[in-house]
Amino acid sequence: MTLDATRYAEQGYLVIPGFKPAADIAALRQRALEIVDAFDPGEQRPVFTTEEQQRHVDDYFLDSGNQVRCFFEEEAFDAEGRLRVPKDLAINKIGHAMHDLDPVFSSFSKGQGLRDVAAALGLARPQVWQSMFIFKQPGIGGEVRWHQDASFFDSDPITVTTFWFALEDATLANGCLWTEPGGHRGARGVLRERFVREGQKAWMEPVDATPWPAADSAEAIPLEVEAGSLVVFHGLLPHYSAANRSEKSRHAYTLHVTDAASRYSPRNWLQRDETLPVRGF
Repeated sequence: MTLDATRYAEQGYLVIPGFKPAADIAALRQRALEIVDAFDPGEQRPVFTTEEQQRHVDDYFLDSGNQVRCFFEEEAFDAEGRLRVPKDLAINKIGHAMHDLDPVFSSFSKGQGLRDVAAALGLARPQVWQSMFIFKQPGIGGEVRWHQDASFFDSDPITVTTFWFALEDATLANGCLWTEPGGHRGARGVLRERFVREGQKAWMEPVDATPWPAADSAEAIPLEVEAGSLVVFHGLLPHYSAANRSEKSRHAYTLHVTDAASRYSPRNWLQRDETLPVRGF
């Protein structure tokens, strides 16, 4: 596969249209709905927001690195704690080890095409740490604040690369990604915060005070992409997505990958051991 490695180095991201065929996307979406249908939260209400790391992290999240678990949208519940929408329209995401534990997700997450992309981007020995199916539900899909994925997958040197698959058309209306082209390098290409863990406690640790891009300025651009597209971006590239207030969901699937040649931080929230070793594509 021929990719514009120079553009990736300059901009920090690439969009590869038509990377996944419609049949593969349909199979993944169907499997995700089956997982949600089988999900019985009982009295537990696991909610995920990007503010969660700042105010509260529970065992359900911290122990999900080698599991397949569902997390609700924050706005899925009313003041009495009851679901405002059907369960299949209330889930924020599924995470974080489907690529290892589920056959359908595993098939989607492996293959020569992905190995070729990783090699073209300079990942000599790719290791896939995490997978997420993101629903971005209609009407209640939560905002994902500005962040860098290297905050969650710190390594020396930083090698984490995000593989973001559009499973539906991502538009301004339903909460597409926004990013800062070139924001991964130069004076702005610094790690701003680090999500660290000790035992069953985790928190966001400030690292650098460099401000995030202004969403209403020329620094930030939207990435509107069609279903089947693959967006790959550098771990230091700032990105965010607005809340989805439209009537259409914005399903996406992500993989977070590091190069085994770099030293993966023992303080990262997600760790693997011999019971479920980290693997490549």
